[in-house]
Order: sequence, then structure tokens, then C-alpha cells
Amino acid sequence: MRKVEVTPYQSLWEERFKETAVKLQAVLGGEIIEIHHIGSTSVPGLAAKPVIDVLPVVKHIKRIDEYEAVMREEGYMPKGENGIAGRRYFAKGGDCRTHHIHIYEHGHAQIARHLAFRNYLRTHAEIAHTYGQLKIELAARFPLDIDAYIKGKEALASEIDRQALQWYRLQLSED
Repeated sequence: MRKVEVTPYQSLWEERFKETAVKLQAVLGGEIIEIHHIGSTSVPGLAAKPVIDVLPVVKHIKRIDEYEAVMREEGYMPKGENGIAGRRYFAKGGDCRTHHIHIYEHGHAQIARHLAFRNYLRTHAEIAHTYGQLKIELAARFPLDIDAYIKGKEALASEIDRQALQWYRLQLSED
């Protein structure tokens, strides 16, 4: 059973991301174009489940299927698309998750969505604080029910997602 634990921001999350990025680069090699730290652990000051979300952008998504065995050797469980077409998703740590790897092919729309969400929260501390407080409350209310936790933050996360994409597009048009 997965326990829902939300903790205050920890600077070591950035170090864990960097270590993971180096290892993924070694495993996936020339397939990787770039690697991003995403999710709540990528936003300084934001309370989060201590799970490092990593987004490698690759040249050819179908080639990632050839790396499932080596990813298993590194402790990652392949989950296929896991509900998002064109993604390859890997989880590490079983019920005590430590990492989520979300691999997308260059140009996939989910890349911009993830980066917009992260950058929006990095730039809008008040919204990040509100989101963090909700996550803390939900984790306290549903410590053994990850589905209820996810459902409880869904409306706010969707609204932040919507605002973030608008903000991100505006940022791009100003460049």
C-alpha cells in the first residue's frame, strides 16, 4: 500500500534529480536530447511527496522500448504509456516511490505542459504555496489512499495547469 507523505521542500531533491539525470544519460545515451526536473520537487519552497519526477526528451519514443531490461536493472518498473499516448513511464521504489520517469519524444505537447506548470509555480509563489497547503491537508486526511489524495488536488491542479499554459504561451510570444 502506497503511503501518502507530503514534506516541506528539500534542497536535496535537486541533487537527486541531477544524479538521476546523469544515470539516465548513461543508460539511454544518444537517444536523449535534454532532461528536465518536473513535478513538485522541482519547485523551490513547494511542499511535495518526496518523489523525483524526471522528463527526458528523446529523439524516437519507440526506441525507448528497447531499454526496458536495462531500466529494470536500474530499479525502474516499465509502465508503458500509462494513460498518456506517446509517453514511456517508469516508476522506481514500488510502494515507497522515489522516482517517476516520464519520457516523451521531442515535440510532444506534454513536454510544454509540464514545463509550463513547473515554471509557473516557480514564478508565482503565492499559487505554489496554496497548492502546497492543499497537498499537506490532503495527505493528512488521506494518508493511505493515494487515489483520494490525487482526486482531492485535481481541481486546483487543473486550474493551475490552465493558467500555466496561458502564461507560458504569453511568455513565448514575448520572446
